[in-house]
Amino acid sequence: MNDFINKNKIYILPSTLLVLNILAITFHFFTKIPFKFELVPLVIGGFVVIKSTILATVKKKKITAGLLVVLALIGTTYVGEYLSGSIVSFMMIFGEFLEDLTMKKTQNAVRSLIKLVPHKCRKKIGNKFEEVSIREVRPGDIIQVIAGEKIPVDGIIETGQATINESAITGESMPVDKTVHDKVFVGTLNENGVIQIFTEKIGNETILGQIIKTVKNAQENKGNVQKTADKFAEFFLPTILLICAITALLTKDIMRVMSILVIACPCALVLATPTAVIASVGNAAKKGVLIKGGVVIEELAKVNTICFDKTGTITKGTPEVVSILIYDESKRNEFLKTLAIVEKNSGHPIGKSIVKYLVEKENMDLSSIPNGEFNMLFGRGVSVKIGDKSYEVSNRKVLTELNSKDNINSQNLNNNVHHLNDKRIYNFLDDEEKLGRTALIVVSDGNILGCLSVADTVRPYIKDTIEELRSLGIEDFIMLTGDNEYTAKAICDEVGIKQFKSNLLPQEKLDYIKELQSQGKHVAMIGDGINDAPALTLANVGIAMGMAGTDIASDASDITLMSDRIDFLCETVSLSKKTYSIIKQNIWIFAVCVNIVGILLSGLGFLNPIAAAIIHNASSIFVVLNSSRMLGYKYKNDTTSNNRLSLQSN
Repeated sequence: MNDFINKNKIYILPSTLLVLNILAITFHFFTKIPFKFELVPLVIGGFVVIKSTILATVKKKKITAGLLVVLALIGTTYVGEYLSGSIVSFMMIFGEFLEDLTMKKTQNAVRSLIKLVPHKCRKKIGNKFEEVSIREVRPGDIIQVIAGEKIPVDGIIETGQATINESAITGESMPVDKTVHDKVFVGTLNENGVIQIFTEKIGNETILGQIIKTVKNAQENKGNVQKTADKFAEFFLPTILLICAITALLTKDIMRVMSILVIACPCALVLATPTAVIASVGNAAKKGVLIKGGVVIEELAKVNTICFDKTGTITKGTPEVVSILIYDESKRNEFLKTLAIVEKNSGHPIGKSIVKYLVEKENMDLSSIPNGEFNMLFGRGVSVKIGDKSYEVSNRKVLTELNSKDNINSQNLNNNVHHLNDKRIYNFLDDEEKLGRTALIVVSDGNILGCLSVADTVRPYIKDTIEELRSLGIEDFIMLTGDNEYTAKAICDEVGIKQFKSNLLPQEKLDYIKELQSQGKHVAMIGDGINDAPALTLANVGIAMGMAGTDIASDASDITLMSDRIDFLCETVSLSKKTYSIIKQNIWIFAVCVNIVGILLSGLGFLNPIAAAIIHNASSIFVVLNSSRMLGYKYKNDTTSNNRLSLQSN
């Protein structure tokens, strides 16, 4: 029971006050009871608001919107508007609840990152490896990692070779073949092979440790963002108090002073942001976009630069066969059969993409394809032997072996030498590799049958999305990736992004975003991976691809797109700009203008406290009505987006 309460304590107060306020509204307007029930939520909420406001004012040493709420509670209580005071205190507490919820999500992201580190590993003690706690590992120790295990340290491979999935750190979708003297990182997965690692870094000093540290620091920095209401409160509250003092001195009329306090009660101001935010968040949620609070909407409305991660954001995050060259069309079936024999039982993402191509595009039945002796050729490709025949799908390194006449079957010598001298093979390899694709050669018993290339393909309508975002006022688009320069440039050219940064580690992404912010840019970062978490947290707005992305990215972000539809980002940006406009209308028209006129009339004696309370409540009602327009807000291309979705599903 205690564990349940601890896990859900941030929900208890806002949920309780919500229920109490609903009951208070019911009893006030529909069912009469012997006492004013609204005093119950007013006392509870008022106590919490006054306490937190005092603590916040002392800590920040500046005026906050909380002091305006305290002023509102005094004024509404004086004239007997207990329900208004209760609702105002609830809205203040609800806003703080959204902030606490965001902080909790970030803490969850940090916990998920920590879980990437294995608790135990095999450490070399004497002449054998023994399983020990990760806490017993020190720099200089030798660690053994077998297939299927996560690497527990940052270090260098001393012996062995393996295929390492580094997507958790670099974001690259393709596993990397590594051997002696190559670096490996904690939290990455050994998909194939056995390696011994010389430990260089452990704990907080590792790449993953730095990611965890930067996520925490970035969240703390983001907590310093000042709300619009807080900025307004800095000059509004002293002004009201000064007017009250002058009125008291000149008129000696306490009722005029109280009328000023009541009309100046910032209910409309306090309601201005959360009502618009709640309506907008609800609108976005219906379309599969989760927005974590009002500050996020305000920040997104100001964004002028968007940084994209590549893998899983601009691209789909999974490799596909994108191009094929068959040397002799009469041998097409032999080409496809060789692919099937070699890749049928492969667990590598490239192999899986080839199998998918054979089944879905070529309609092949792989159940009739024989199994052979499978051999992983590290840094080169895969080969399979069936009887006396060998089949291979490898990169251009296979050409070196085929160029050696000792390795060419005499039966295929003339044909193969001809193929090796054919410029089409080399042109295909060169062209595909310049585009950042993985180019492979298909060989059957020493005879080259053709080539194919595999690549992570871009998402549908990403180019249209970027153009639409540009029309919404976004000035700069930059792709940040851990991938190589050739791949980065090819993707950017395809989708219309002019700027990119390649070969970036998580810390370098973070440094680049800091550099942009130091130039006065308001930056949004959109990504999907563990390695994006620090950048998502530090950016003015972090946006995660929910369905395709990791839980850690979603927890570290401010906005989560629950589908893979990146074009929903356009509607989210437009929604935030419209919401921000509504918030400013609420503040300047219904809060400021009404208050100025009301204060003037109260000071001149035309309004008594009751009349002031009526006008004050009317302005609050108009705020709610104005904000409610966001519930039905539709983006101009909403219908087009739905049509796109239908086309895609077909």
